[in-house]
Amino acid sequence: MNSIVFYPEAKKELFNAIQYYEDCQTGLGHRFRRSIETATQNILSSPLTYRILKPPFRRYLLSKFPYSIVYSIEPNYILIIAIAHGKRRPYYWSKRKL
Repeated sequence: MNSIVFYPEAKKELFNAIQYYEDCQTGLGHRFRRSIETATQNILSSPLTYRILKPPFRRYLLSKFPYSIVYSIEPNYILIIAIAHGKRRPYYWSKRKL
């Protein structure tokens, strides 16, 4: 398995979070994006390592930002379901179709 696919809403969440952090402080959005890139590489390397939330969903917690990456393991790729803020609307993404 060597590819990541973003659910359309997850891609929007990512861009919105990057823009928010960049608006807060120049360069912070870039740091957030790099944190997401590192996380997705870690997920690709060891997709079964991270906590199961609600099958088939797993969660990777970012260490320096209050976000998590919610994903599912598909036969040929990792599907990023959400870039979810840790303090907002828990499980809002659970109704997204696989």
